[in-house]
Order: sequence, then structure tokens, then C-alpha cells
Amino acid sequence: MMTSDELTGLLSAFPTTPLGHFPTPIDAAPRLSEQLGITLSIKRDDATGLAFGGNKIRQLEYYFGKVLDAGADTVLITGAVQSNYVRSVAAAAAKLGLRCHAQLEDRVPLYDESYVKNGNTLLNNLLGAITHSYPEGEDEEGADAQLYEIAEEDRKKGFKPYVIPLGPGNPPTGALGYVKCAIELAEQLESQPKIDAFVVPSGSGMTHAGLLVGLRALGITTPVYGICVRRAADVQAQRIAKNCRAIEELIGLPATVTPGDVNTSDAVLSPGYGQLNDAVYDAVLMAARSEGLMLDTVYTGRAFAGLVHLAKEGVIAKGSNVLFLHTGGTPALFGYGDVLNKRLIAGSNT
Repeated sequence: MMTSDELTGLLSAFPTTPLGHFPTPIDAAPRLSEQLGITLSIKRDDATGLAFGGNKIRQLEYYFGKVLDAGADTVLITGAVQSNYVRSVAAAAAKLGLRCHAQLEDRVPLYDESYVKNGNTLLNNLLGAITHSYPEGEDEEGADAQLYEIAEEDRKKGFKPYVIPLGPGNPPTGALGYVKCAIELAEQLESQPKIDAFVVPSGSGMTHAGLLVGLRALGITTPVYGICVRRAADVQAQRIAKNCRAIEELIGLPATVTPGDVNTSDAVLSPGYGQLNDAVYDAVLMAARSEGLMLDTVYTGRAFAGLVHLAKEGVIAKGSNVLFLHTGGTPALFGYGDVLNKRLIAGSNT
């Protein structure tokens, strides 16, 4: 077990650049709490500030620390068409006066006008990103390889590119933002009732793994439930375990996260990444109509649907104090405007 100061000291070895508003608040959610039979708090990482905020801003403070240290003038990033990560990189690049290449992968079988032209894709264009496409949605190595090809073309033109990679096997730089978030949370929760469970979206795994490593390093043994947004629970659990060990090695920590610490649930994943199902739609409506809280349909809506499932199944016991990490993604709601409007209209006619 480490103190917050000791863990902060380890993180201070890594360059950062300020991008967001921290600490983010923790809000009570009394109406949702009543419906779920728990005491629910929401960590508002949708309020990190830059270009609609979100969890990626914490991660990018570390990545752009490296970008600036390297003297780069261009960054490259890859993600889904409605990727919050891509939009956040484009925003950070604009803020810091850098060029940005945004590669959009064909991950979701949705091609209506809202999905292709609105939400994060609109913001990428407003932010001045140079966009590219990649035809495969489940080929992280291939997507990264194409980024390096674009970077090499830029290098030949006299630019100084820096690739922010997507696939596993790269240093988990971004995850350091959520190790730091664990320190922030520990300080915020000192004066509050003990949290019985944390619930987070689990996609690339950097937010989930970074938070888990940070909490365990501080001696906080509360379960962290990662709700799968892209992969089956067993596959995601392996990814999180590898990420945790890579983070520990990067920081210089001994192995503190055990296999029993890695909790993943894919109960609300079907039919797959970025595809709306009844549980996610109901969760988005529940949050909006109970607390005025906006959740997106890809990450936070699915994660909250997973929380609802865990509470209903008793995995999270009645009366528990639960903290939900709201990782942002609000612009993606507009990318799903056509899909959501069809459901809303159908619901109003029943």
C-alpha cells in the first residue's frame, strides 16, 4: 500500500501538459438511487472541459506531454467513426497548435446521415483534423500500421509526426491519467461513506485498468466492475489483466492487481460495439428522465445498463454505495440521432 504522495511521486516522472478541468465533481443521483435500490454517486468525467470533455482528456495529458517533449508538430490517431478519443485528440491538437490526422475505422454497421456526418465526425471537421478511413473495425494492428504509413509520408514532407497507437503491446501511457484519477477519487471520498463498488465502461481498457491499478496501489480493495462495450467478458478480462501489469511495470510498481480484482460483464454487450439494444436505450432514457443526465449509446449508456443489470441480479447488493464513472461521449448521441428518434417516436405511439 502506498500513500497518495508516494504514488504522485511515481507519476511525476512522466511529462504531462494541462488540458482539462480537475478535479471533476462527484454528484449524488437520488432518483436513480431510489429506482435501483442503491446509493448512487456519479464521478463526472464528462466535465473534464476540453471539447465536450470525457475520460480521454485525462489520458491525453500524458500522451501530449510526450508529443511536446518529442518536438512533434503533428499527431495521428485511429478510432471508430464516432470515436470520442479521436475527437479529443483533434481538440488537444488544435489547443496546442498541432496538425492532426484522424483515421476512422468501419466498426459499426450503421451508415445513416447522422452517424456519418454528425456528432464526433462534425467536431473533427470543425477542429481541422485531416480525416482518413480504414475499412476494418477489428484490426487494431492494421489500423496502427496505416497510421505509421501516413506518418512516414508526412515525415518525407518535412513534418514531425507522433503516432498515438491503439493496439495492445504499446506502453500504456494514457492509463496513467486514471492512476492519477484514483488519487483524486481517494481524496474526494475521504469524507464520504465507504464505496462498495465502482462501475466503469471497459473498452480499450486503459481507463478501467488505470483506475484499478491506482486504487489497489493506494490500498483500496473495493470491487471495480468493468462493463464490456466491445469484447466478450473473458477476452476483456485478459486484456485488463495485461494492461494492469503493463501499467505497474511502467510506473515501477510491484504486481498489486490480482486476477480476482478483474471483474468484467458483457451481459448488455449484444449485438456488439456501438449497436443500440433495449437495455442501453432504457438506460439512456432512465438517466435522462430521472436526473437530466446525458449518457451516450456506445460507452456510458452501455456501462450504466450494465450497472442496472448488476443491481437487478444482486451482484451489487441492495443498499450498496456505488460510484459510476461517467466517461463522457455526449457528442456521439447526435451521431445516433436518427436511431434514437425512431425509437422515441415508436415509443410515443405505444
